[in-house]
Amino acid sequence: MKIAFVATYPPRQCGIGTFTHSLAHAMKNNGDDKNEIIIIAMTDNHEVYAFPPEVKLIIHQEQQTDYLAAADFINRSGAEVCILEHEFGIYGGQSGVYILPLLHRLHIPLISTLHTILENPSYTEKAILQQICKMSDKLVVMSHKAIQFLEGIYDVPSEKIIRIEHGVPDIKFDKATSRAEFKLTDKKLLLTFGFVGRNKGIETVINALPQIIEKHPEVYFIVLGKTHPNVLRSAGEEYRNYLQLLIKTLNLGNHVLLLNEFVEEKELFKYLAACDIYITPYVNEAQITSGTLTYAMGSGCAVVSTPYWHAAELLTENKGRLFDFKDENGLVKVLNELLENPEMLKTIQKKAVVYGQDIIWPKIGERYLQLAERLIAEPAKPEPKKDSAIDLLLLPTFSLAHIKRLTDDTGIIQHAKFGIPNLKEGYCLDDNARALLMVCMTYKQKKNALALELMPVYMSYIHYMQNTDGTFRNFLSFNRNFLDEVGSEDSFGRTIWVLGYLMGHAPNDAYYQTARLIFFDASPNFEKLKSIRGIANTIIGICYYLNTNPSDDEMKMCLVRMTDVLVEHFEQNQSENWNWFESLLAYDNGILPLALLHASQVLENKKAKNIAFEAMRFLTSHTLKDGYLSVIGNRQWFVKDKERSIYAQQPIDAMAMVLMYHQAFVVTGERGYLEKLFTSFMWFLGENDLRMSLYDFETKGCCDGFEDYGVNRNQGAESSLAYLISHLTVLQAYEESYHSQELNREETN
Repeated sequence: MKIAFVATYPPRQCGIGTFTHSLAHAMKNNGDDKNEIIIIAMTDNHEVYAFPPEVKLIIHQEQQTDYLAAADFINRSGAEVCILEHEFGIYGGQSGVYILPLLHRLHIPLISTLHTILENPSYTEKAILQQICKMSDKLVVMSHKAIQFLEGIYDVPSEKIIRIEHGVPDIKFDKATSRAEFKLTDKKLLLTFGFVGRNKGIETVINALPQIIEKHPEVYFIVLGKTHPNVLRSAGEEYRNYLQLLIKTLNLGNHVLLLNEFVEEKELFKYLAACDIYITPYVNEAQITSGTLTYAMGSGCAVVSTPYWHAAELLTENKGRLFDFKDENGLVKVLNELLENPEMLKTIQKKAVVYGQDIIWPKIGERYLQLAERLIAEPAKPEPKKDSAIDLLLLPTFSLAHIKRLTDDTGIIQHAKFGIPNLKEGYCLDDNARALLMVCMTYKQKKNALALELMPVYMSYIHYMQNTDGTFRNFLSFNRNFLDEVGSEDSFGRTIWVLGYLMGHAPNDAYYQTARLIFFDASPNFEKLKSIRGIANTIIGICYYLNTNPSDDEMKMCLVRMTDVLVEHFEQNQSENWNWFESLLAYDNGILPLALLHASQVLENKKAKNIAFEAMRFLTSHTLKDGYLSVIGNRQWFVKDKERSIYAQQPIDAMAMVLMYHQAFVVTGERGYLEKLFTSFMWFLGENDLRMSLYDFETKGCCDGFEDYGVNRNQGAESSLAYLISHLTVLQAYEESYHSQELNREETN
């Protein structure tokens, strides 16, 4: 069997790396050398490591393209299974989000070993771990508490989880020989090891020592470990200096040794062999797995620990002793009792030895191998047959809660800090136009009372922002001061779009007449527009108007002329392998083919229709080629003959794709467009380059997009409205598809 590992790896000094090395070689050495391992090793902070030969590829932690290259490498390597060692801090991006695209691209079974499972994760941490769990075939954890968390907090099905304990090396040293080597023959050795930081609680032991030494002057305490690299970068040796000062203050210089070393495994086990009592005095319970604790028990040490999760679970049945967090007196009591009762100490040590024999690395490696073999042997699951291209069960419950939160009696606030309205940024025409479109769609489909209640708020904002010449201002401060004289052509076009839509779907005559008044006051400006997106949005609004007013020949001629402008832009910019309206793919791209699809229906214009589909195929080839939507990022737009931008992807671009494919389905009746529509919608729910959901199930808002570091958690109006309009379009498309199928059945019968 060929096994790929993604993790840190020696000589990088990291507990996960040590674990990976031990597990990989335990799996390799099981089965008469028939197994082969390949390591995909993580590096950090531009460090250069002399990796051993089994490391076949390196991922630089903050280099996103390395993760994608690693996925391709693993898929081509002949590996039959991949094992991910997961810890948030070792992968790049916000909370290690860069690992998700790698996992998504794997074509082989995935086992993920979870070294950290948080009880109170941040939004991003929870979302990332849930995605890892979703993409993994099996999840390995090392404690029962971890299983409880995965099932209760992260909603992971129990059949996906398996508990395999942390392994320990099968290394044994003679106690007397080791003590003699370290010149500790006449000492009682207390030991702790691992990376040093304030969460380790070492000061609790130091503060307890004077009372212990008073009865047992032969006690000697060794702290074996370097300062944690993250602590070193942020605070230097502040904690170690504090411990040194504490040792000096308590006059413990002859009883405590701080060894600032990362020792090799064999050396470590010599210290463990020499140890009388091993102590883990961690300061809080939130540690689901402790490799140091497992090593100490596995080597036969009597362990005294605070009751963090892993210790509380492991030290049952007299396999060790517990004392409370930061409880110096409790520690004094436990240590004095053990030091004064050698038989009690030996009983605990014997139980630890028995426990350790079951978790030596060869046995742990064999369990991982058996798990991998079962996964490889499982037949590939057939794709479930879908009755529809759209799966409504995947849609969150439709909710206007966040929109209501953003809306006051003036209009919808354009920005938010996380899910809270940011009043400092005020209002804009763009968002109030989108909001009016969304509530019109909502009321049309759902007869939602809140949508009807919000409709006049957005309508009155649009009316208030219209100038006497029919143009519109865009921005309004929170205290209702105008912030511009004339808004963008994009905002103009979006406003015409919703006015045209409202005239076709007004809930009563007052809304219709108001929309008509504003629309025709603006109409002298239609053909003055220069921006092709402003033109496209306006075309869509005119088409909605003409759908219910087909005899307006003057407006139809305006539509002809504006459509010709888009057609001309396409013909001027089209070249071999570039079928588009500009020399770049920028923002809101789907709106351009969408406008021509609408116009071609109203005008029965074959040329416009053909160009719409040609442009749509071109856009699809660059954004939907890997089975999910990857819209053009706004960091650097996709200039012809140059590299496209992946990041700074925004919800309005996904909405435009949803609307474009919906209109293509309306025009053609081809179900393939429904599949593309639904794939584009799923961008909001995590089927994207980052594998992260932008929809916030708590606030019912939508995040503003994602950057290279992760999701932008602000949930402004534009993003949340883009999500809701897309959601409503999916529901509408599903209904249309259902009725289409029913008609086909009737015709067949």
